[in-house]
Amino acid sequence: MAEVRARVELNVGQRSHIPAEIVSFEGLKDGEEHVALVFNNADTQQEIPLIRMHSECLTGDVFHSSRCDCGEQLNECIEEMHQSGGVLLYLRQEGRGIGLYNKIDAYVLQSQGMNTYEANNHLGFDDDLRDFSDAVLMLKALGLDHVKLMTNNPRKLNALRNAGIEVESVVGTQAHVKAGDSGNRNYLETKVKHGSHMLDMDEIKKPK
Repeated sequence: MAEVRARVELNVGQRSHIPAEIVSFEGLKDGEEHVALVFNNADTQQEIPLIRMHSECLTGDVFHSSRCDCGEQLNECIEEMHQSGGVLLYLRQEGRGIGLYNKIDAYVLQSQGMNTYEANNHLGFDDDLRDFSDAVLMLKALGLDHVKLMTNNPRKLNALRNAGIEVESVVGTQAHVKAGDSGNRNYLETKVKHGSHMLDMDEIKKPK
């Protein structure tokens, strides 16, 4: 059973102006240093808080890569939780669980014409290796078993419900489309067609 290890206040966001608490944990299963960001005391002050399970993406979250929408989703989540409160679970699951170097190898294959799933499969990996059981342990350590979930990914929704977490509702993120030859339009369309992500295709077709 996981427990909170430490929590401390800090400011986050693109301009480092949004107050939050960062929380670490003991007793997680996979040995990774997953953390939570808690906004507006949502774990103690809200009956049904908004949560998001966000998988680490160095290229998107930090370097704002044109190949994905991860950084934009992260920023959207932080801004939303700044307004309404919430808990962001930041999970160390780079490249849908295949790791950073393997993800870069997959980028090479994508540059040769494969989509994101085909590239992972060509390298010998399943479509998605992520396991969300530690996210469930983190929620339980925070005393949360009834939530609203911010996601477009049905796997995350099913993972919580199958683990006994009651999901009151699902809040989708926007389709963050990057225009140009090196943009992420095909990546987003592939997530919808192959991964059943709940994105509005009409929105995907509108460059931003």
